Amino acid sequence: MNPEYVLVLTTLPGDADAPSFAQALVAERLAACVNVLPPMQSVYRWEGRVERETERQVIIKTTRDRTLALWERVRELHPFEVPEFIVLPIVDGNDAYLRWIGESTSGGGS
Repeated sequence: MNPEYVLVLTTLPGDADAPSFAQALVAERLAACVNVLPPMQSVYRWEGRVERETERQVIIKTTRDRTLALWERVRELHPFEVPEFIVLPIVDGNDAYLRWIGESTSGGGS
């Protein structure tokens, strides 16, 4: 079990500059890798109404000890009043890949 490695989920509006958002997180070593998925339809309740909007799912690979700094940066960059920020532990995986996540977010990787 490797609870020090996590996936963080967030969404962005369909028209947001998701690649720049991802680039900032990786450049700042808050994430080793960020996947930006194609536009999708989200249906959700907001302020008493059911809404439907185009959004993009963003999957962020990082370490548990980077999540607080990541959350602070996501809040700065994110256009939503209440952004999705869900942290999921990685319970197993390729050891070399997991080490790469650690190195990429600590300043020790390439």
